[in-house]
Amino acid sequence: MQKRTTVSPVVLVQLYQIFEALLITALGLFIAANYVNEPEPASIAAYWVACGATGVLTAITLQLFGLSTIPALSTPLTRVPYVLGSLAVAFTVLFVSLFFLKTSEEFSRVWLAVWFATAAFAVVASRIAMGGLLSRMARRGSLYRRAVIYGGGPVASALIAELEADPATDIRICGVFDDREGGRAPALVHGYPRLGDLDDLIALARSTRLDLAIVALPLTAETRLTEVARRLSVLPADVKLPAAATTVRFAPGTYTRAGSVAMIDLFDKPMTGWGTVSKWLFDKTIAAIALMLLAPVLVGIAVAVKLDSRGPVLFRQKRYGFNNELIEVYKFRSMSVECCDAKASRLVTKGDPRVTRVGRFIRTSSLDELPQLFNVLIGNLSLVGPRPHATEAKAAGRLYGEVVEGYFARHKVKPGITGWAQINGWRGETDTDEKISQRVAHDLYYIENWSVFLDAYILAVTPWALLTDRDNAY
Repeated sequence: MQKRTTVSPVVLVQLYQIFEALLITALGLFIAANYVNEPEPASIAAYWVACGATGVLTAITLQLFGLSTIPALSTPLTRVPYVLGSLAVAFTVLFVSLFFLKTSEEFSRVWLAVWFATAAFAVVASRIAMGGLLSRMARRGSLYRRAVIYGGGPVASALIAELEADPATDIRICGVFDDREGGRAPALVHGYPRLGDLDDLIALARSTRLDLAIVALPLTAETRLTEVARRLSVLPADVKLPAAATTVRFAPGTYTRAGSVAMIDLFDKPMTGWGTVSKWLFDKTIAAIALMLLAPVLVGIAVAVKLDSRGPVLFRQKRYGFNNELIEVYKFRSMSVECCDAKASRLVTKGDPRVTRVGRFIRTSSLDELPQLFNVLIGNLSLVGPRPHATEAKAAGRLYGEVVEGYFARHKVKPGITGWAQINGWRGETDTDEKISQRVAHDLYYIENWSVFLDAYILAVTPWALLTDRDNAY
């Protein structure tokens, strides 16, 4: 299946609300500038305040009347009377406010009438255009959350019925999974085919975008529920339990909603909504600036690598990226060309004869990692995150996934050039179970506590960590 990136409905709606408020404000100022002849600074400032306040008030009114939602924006023509009514309310509030503040004489009534008519036309037109955009996004599958359901019993059947009865839901069910055999699990659950067992669910999540996994098991099946939740916890998706799975009722704040269906959160995506946007902007901006500032250093290292030993300047290596995807990571070549180990089947050790003279310096200083800034711009790497590991990297002769239970949970976010583990002394060789266990523990701490401020702190501390901890990288 082809992978597509989902667009957060919350971010999309909020961006459109900002656009709508700015549109109304800009129209009011434009009409005032071309119709009203008010040279006094006080009058100009009054028009700015009136236009800005009306733009914000209109956005708030549209939201209060439920007109700034994905369903409302997707069907703009049926909502035109309500949109115009909301706009009329906002302009009425403006007019009444000016009257009671005894400033209505300072404003042109023709300006107000023309502004209202123009704003009404512009808002309706923009909503029609937005409706067309949402329709295209819905057809591509980038607007809705893709969900799978584990469990083929009555809880799953009732859940599907409830989701399908909600016209405003953003959930699209991709399939049902169940491990029971021998007719204990039905082939169809409320019209949806059973696509396989838990292993098949995880394989689907690795091959296509999956936003939500719902464990539709009764809470009384504690052992089974615990095991399923543990295995699903490594996926970069929300994992939820339907509230209907138990008759116990918790405090209202315990529940979240999938559409109108109450859910209990088991595991959340580390980054959603504006968090994803801020992470993307942080990565792209800092990486682009760093590449421009470090261009002379990159050129100097490239020349040194070339003069020191024959072979290419860059070394490309397959590593595990987001959601266990294989990505190609760039580094400056630090080994003799005939000794390069693309799969990292043998870790580099202290005094390793495979490492060149220049290679030893750039490895201990981590300058060999600088080409990964290009990976950040490409989009398969982040500035900060769990370090990507090679496919055959081992600790004490065992693959990392065999040493640490839940190891692949570190792939719930994009890997990074530096990370929480690296600035806390857990970088370099992982020749013991303790070293890889500590690195994974720090990676999971980062995922659970991520913020842009944490990213900025890690990035700021990294140079100092590299200078003071040069014994762990060879």
